[in-house]
Amino acid sequence: MRIITIEDIRDIYLKGIQRGVKFILSKFTFSAKKRTKSSFNETKRYGSNWWNIPSVEKRWNYLITGNEDLSYEQYVSSKYFSNESIKMLSIGSGVCSHELDFARLNPKWQITCIDFSEKLLQLARKIRDEEKLTNIDFLIKDIHNYNLPVNHYDFVLFHASLHHFNNIDSFIDKIKGTLSHKGMLIINEYVGANRLQYSSLQLKEINQCLKLIDKKYRKMFRTNIYKDKYYGSGILRMIISDPSECVDSESIIPVIHSKFTIIEEKEFGGNLLMPVLKDISHHFVELDDRKKEILKNVFDYEDKYLSKHRSDFIFGIYKSK
Repeated sequence: MRIITIEDIRDIYLKGIQRGVKFILSKFTFSAKKRTKSSFNETKRYGSNWWNIPSVEKRWNYLITGNEDLSYEQYVSSKYFSNESIKMLSIGSGVCSHELDFARLNPKWQITCIDFSEKLLQLARKIRDEEKLTNIDFLIKDIHNYNLPVNHYDFVLFHASLHHFNNIDSFIDKIKGTLSHKGMLIINEYVGANRLQYSSLQLKEINQCLKLIDKKYRKMFRTNIYKDKYYGSGILRMIISDPSECVDSESIIPVIHSKFTIIEEKEFGGNLLMPVLKDISHHFVELDDRKKEILKNVFDYEDKYLSKHRSDFIFGIYKSK
């Protein structure tokens, strides 16, 4: 376990540049809930985030649905719930981009999104109203203190939110109780090391993968700093920055497997790509031939790694045992 690293110092500096001093100051509070909320109240999309790269999104689509142009929202809608009138719950939905996609695809559905960030749900509500979607609603609630209806929902979705919950075993019991008899749990999640405490082997492979990227494309977002090495996150900064981040992520898959039957489970990597592309992703939003070659080499390197190691990110569809 790493207490504090060079990565932590660099990340604080980068966050100050990318998100401003106000964001840094938001972490100076004894309230864990406030520190967590400050991490999610930002509505801007930052070029430093690896999920902003279109080629990465296409890779995910291919690994999850088998078609780089088919999103998992389209895949789930057509394969499992085609033309059905169902009740869907999304927990920790944030700005609800995926939930809004489900709403557009499935006018017969009744979709409920729960999140504790009023700011993000206000933005989602604005999009819903502008598009005149009538099948999606939003609840500003702390799920820990909210009583979910029993035997009610046809499927519950966690998109990059389940890894922010502690005590996964008891929390999944709560989710299981709100599902109907034939209900499904669907996740698109980070399930790797708690607090991003990567092993020494994974850190070594991350840095080998980083070397595949030309130096000029390792210039970090909004800075003159080059990413020549990734040092890994220290536990102290992780807790101070966002106490919920990957707090019990290692438990997600074992707990789900113990309580649910696997319908589908797809690995889509991220073990190397997420840390490698962090803060340099903006270079790869628009591609030329050289950048395409670099991404192919990076993707191939991660695929080789994944052939021997469990994926840090999982898409799964499960039914209660």
